[in-house]
Amino acid sequence: MSRSSSPPLDKNDLRKLLVLIAASAVDMIGFAIVLPLLPFYAENLNATPKTIGWIIASFSIAQLISAPLWGRVSDRYGRRPALLIGLSASAVAYVAFGLANTVAWLFLSRIIQGAGGGTTGVAQAYVADSIPAAGRARALGWLSAATSLGVMIGPVVGSLAAHWGRAAPGFVAAGLCLANVVFAWRFLPESRRAGDHAPTRKPVWHAAWQVFRSPGTTVARLVWIYAVGMLAFTCLTSVLPLFLGAEYGVTEKTIGYFFLYVGALSLVMRSIFLGPIVDRIGEAWAMRIGCACLILGLLLYPAMSSLWGLALIIPFVPIGTALLFPSTTALMSHAAQKSELGTVMGSAQTFAGIARVVAPILATRAFQDWGHDWPFYMAAATVALVSILAFRLGPVADPNPTGA
Repeated sequence: MSRSSSPPLDKNDLRKLLVLIAASAVDMIGFAIVLPLLPFYAENLNATPKTIGWIIASFSIAQLISAPLWGRVSDRYGRRPALLIGLSASAVAYVAFGLANTVAWLFLSRIIQGAGGGTTGVAQAYVADSIPAAGRARALGWLSAATSLGVMIGPVVGSLAAHWGRAAPGFVAAGLCLANVVFAWRFLPESRRAGDHAPTRKPVWHAAWQVFRSPGTTVARLVWIYAVGMLAFTCLTSVLPLFLGAEYGVTEKTIGYFFLYVGALSLVMRSIFLGPIVDRIGEAWAMRIGCACLILGLLLYPAMSSLWGLALIIPFVPIGTALLFPSTTALMSHAAQKSELGTVMGSAQTFAGIARVVAPILATRAFQDWGHDWPFYMAAATVALVSILAFRLGPVADPNPTGA
């Protein structure tokens, strides 16, 4: 089904979006400096793959608790203060990572970062505040492209910094994050208008509970699609450094180049191709095709016998996630009431947080106990299940009278 091109953005909206994208990109660079190194650092501290799974999951446990709270805070007090606090928490977490000389310190750094990282839904709500409905999927694609840029640059910076000493990557990430706080404080305006006062809210977990109580509603289905897709993707990312290390001899000083490749592919997909694809086929079909690409990529990962073969099939995963996640988020923003955008996005991040708690625990257990291929097969199966919801999704009606 063909769709007309999205209208151009107002200059003020575009400026706000670009500042948010810049802040998100720098934030993700810091995140990506640390994340690929974590399994190697934990192994050096005698942690087993199962323990590494719990370290990774601790971030998501903290994010799970904080995400809906941040959504409600941003609905009531504004997106800007919530984002600034989250960025500041990340800086503290990276310092803890740089100082970590025990597994307990690695847990602490991940918990602090997870508590601040609950603002992902706030950033998505910021876009929904600022961008008209017709251009929202494209704008969310640009925002996710910023995360792809961070995933592309951060791991290489981390691998290079690792040559300067074990603490260097964490301190570099902390320095970038502090600079980002200053930048956002100076240039990131509030997205909510002065007259947009939050009405009396239901309890903060109400939106999450409604997903369980009414799984057949449009918003609930989209939340499930987003969350189960995240479960599969996190299974992959949780064991990827362990997989590459065991199968191909990759270390903390070389892992960054693999993430550079994946990040470059994702950046190109989200910043250049996603908008025209959504204009052409719509968010729903982009979401469905994303599921198919992700399944194919996950199944082929363990089938490759060389790095060159792996390089050929790796693109399926970033293509799949680039189509799946921004399109699903855009559809959620269309289906939600405007006054509840922050809460709905925060609820989606809550379920994504549950997925990110469960995925590393299951994936690392499967990696250790069943074999190196099993996490990929498990992930592919979960995406196959969520594809059923994606293909049965009906038209999404916008409940906001203005469509804004």
